[in-house]
Amino acid sequence: MAGLPGGGLVVGGGGLGLAGLVIFLLLNALAGGGGLSGPLGNLDNSTVAQAPPGQVLGRECRTGAQANKREDCRIVADVNSVQQYWQQRFAAAGRRYAIAETVFFTGSTDTGCGPASTDVGPFYCPVDKRVYIDLGFFDELRTRFGARGGPFAQAYVLAHEYGHHVQDLLGILGRGSSQAGAQGRSVRTELQADCFAGVWAHHATQTGYIANLTEADIADALDAAAAVGDDRIQSETQGQVDPETWTHGSSSQRQHWFRRGYQTGQPAACDTFSGRL
Repeated sequence: MAGLPGGGLVVGGGGLGLAGLVIFLLLNALAGGGGLSGPLGNLDNSTVAQAPPGQVLGRECRTGAQANKREDCRIVADVNSVQQYWQQRFAAAGRRYAIAETVFFTGSTDTGCGPASTDVGPFYCPVDKRVYIDLGFFDELRTRFGARGGPFAQAYVLAHEYGHHVQDLLGILGRGSSQAGAQGRSVRTELQADCFAGVWAHHATQTGYIANLTEADIADALDAAAAVGDDRIQSETQGQVDPETWTHGSSSQRQHWFRRGYQTGQPAACDTFSGRL
């Protein structure tokens, strides 16, 4: 338990190296794919899981240069990096990290937690232990939520969802009493996932997938975290802020906990369930 609370391809912001893919894309039949065009279209209706190389993007995403050029390759490498870190961290603590399959979709899809549409956005389903990524959300970060965007803004979104998988494996998911509100269980759970995303960012270059991480990359992640803060979203959509209805935390809280994880690099520093936030 030490160090954990509760008991081919290199990618990055400034420069990329070369390593082998650990996780590859497998075709997966999903319901209601939206037929996404552009560089992310290759990910639509696909699942990231452990598999032999050469499947779908396996042959196309082998070098850092490819990841620099191709958004789909870079996102696969981000997934690899996040899960590689948590595998290593769990092993160091004498625990086993179970790979979370990552389902990419547009439009809608069926999940162990029920049907999901693009209105839901990225999420983790503890029933089937899968991360679901609505590919259109990356554009919505800029167009709907006003984030600057950038590669590491996307990486933050991915790492946050895997943070929920880590919580699930540690028995943390669902901890707490009240569900909603600025001090409630939901906010504490989401802020810890932000912190876990920051912890991964601290160690990202050690995973063999990210060769260079810059302060500009971290700034993009912090900007994305602020863009999806409850207070900012409420202010822009409702014209007023009501902390009693928060589910994810304020912009400043989300930035604070991502930064805490990034600066410490320690999952144990991500205890959002003790004291006031």
